[in-house]
Amino acid sequence: MAARKLLLLSQYSSAHLRSIGRSRGWTRGIGSYSSSSVVDEPVTPSVKITDTQLLINGKFVDAASGKTFPTLDPRTGDVITHVAEGDAEDVNRAVAAARKAFDEGPWPRMTAYERSRILLRFADLLEKHIDDLAAIETWDNGKPYKQAAEDEIPGFIRLMRYYAGWADKIHGLTVPVDGKYHVQTLHEPIGVAGQIIPWNFPLLMFAWKIGPALACGNTVVLKTAELTPLSALYATRLLHEAGLPPGVLNIISGFGRTAGSALCSHMDVNKLAFTGSTETGRTVLDLAAKSNLKPVTLELGGKSPFIVCEDADIDKAVELAHFALFFNQGQCCVAGSRTFVHESVYDEFVEKARARAMKRVVGDPFKPGVEQGPQIDIKQFEKIRTYIKSGIESGATLECGGEQYGSKGFFVQPTVFSNVQDNMLIAKDEIFGPVQTISKFKDLDEVIRRANKSRYGLAAGVFTQNIDTANTLARALQAGSVCINCYHVFDAAIPFGGYKMSGIGREKGVYGLNNYLQVKAVVNPLKNPAWL
Repeated sequence: MAARKLLLLSQYSSAHLRSIGRSRGWTRGIGSYSSSSVVDEPVTPSVKITDTQLLINGKFVDAASGKTFPTLDPRTGDVITHVAEGDAEDVNRAVAAARKAFDEGPWPRMTAYERSRILLRFADLLEKHIDDLAAIETWDNGKPYKQAAEDEIPGFIRLMRYYAGWADKIHGLTVPVDGKYHVQTLHEPIGVAGQIIPWNFPLLMFAWKIGPALACGNTVVLKTAELTPLSALYATRLLHEAGLPPGVLNIISGFGRTAGSALCSHMDVNKLAFTGSTETGRTVLDLAAKSNLKPVTLELGGKSPFIVCEDADIDKAVELAHFALFFNQGQCCVAGSRTFVHESVYDEFVEKARARAMKRVVGDPFKPGVEQGPQIDIKQFEKIRTYIKSGIESGATLECGGEQYGSKGFFVQPTVFSNVQDNMLIAKDEIFGPVQTISKFKDLDEVIRRANKSRYGLAAGVFTQNIDTANTLARALQAGSVCINCYHVFDAAIPFGGYKMSGIGREKGVYGLNNYLQVKAVVNPLKNPAWL
């Protein structure tokens, strides 16, 4: 049914887009794309899906209601398997297990060195199961298998080892104060952490959340994204095999309106961490405030500028801008989705950007050489196509793409728009898809003003050979990270987060630890020591 609905939608909207394009003289975008030949005959992964229940108190269990929901293969729309659907009652059970594990269990009481050893053993087990983890991630999410196996799973392992290394290095300070007092600070775990992760990078976001929380000695209840629940369940089994005590990490698969809302509102949860849309972030913050004023870390949406200066090597700039936007099917919160190009090199850049997009290999993400798989689901597919239609109707030039790729699954052709104006929806809203928008600028003052005129401030990219230009833009751009002549660098030690409506707080690196610690001041009077 889903595949048929998708095909009918594609036939209607493709014809509609072609008619609009012809009427405005923009049919140059219709052409042949590099492709994988097996979209209609997808590869069947060899990995067997076994973990489909909730994980509560160290055991895989059914949802209290007995309900399940399907998780789909985005290549075809077919059901991979059915997963337990957790709701408020299951969240209550998970939080109770996490609370008992924190208040009475060994995890916050064992030596930090022993916690470190368990996390390191977990990383070793992950390394032995890279192929299965990558296959599950690709199957459930649609990202290229090579990307998962060679970049994301190794990044997951690196981050777990990074925080394992921090576990026994978390300590307070001795504070000099006036008067005869000895003052020290203790950095203590915050308690039960509620965490909600998105579907675009399921395992990386899983690691970003649990790594610092566990290293600090907290217990966790984590809700997976309903679209991609499988890989976290598989990884959590390995973590318990590594020696994690029961109740320390609990996994709830379910929906935001039920399980997510219950977790955010729960009075026995001490901390929330959420990654997702800005709109949902507002709800998370509101629920936390209305319950027990629990602190919240939010990593939200973005509409990041990628600025190509007049001195740029155009071929390299085109390739990097392409990577900045199209990586992970464009489903990336930091995607360089507003490409600003200096007027002196604009025409050359647009032509080469169009050519590069036309060469992008789209197809079954399990096939070698495929750069772009399907979007996550039909809802995201339809959203992207709506924005493409909006771009055409608002007067932007469709250089290429704009249609479904193939006859089944949620594939979108790599799409490039030029002559994009700042007031267009495609320039303002987070599309979260393979749609590059290219705008022209005259000087640094102009591009700084335009780049910063956004409700978002997650990231920015700069391509220039001039160190003064690089330094000026790095200081002036209102973003949580600025990449100079590079993009999508996600090392475990680099802090990540946004300005403005892109979020609150920072994840990764030493900054990630602060989210899961409380600071306690301990004051002792000194009894007239001789040396005073």
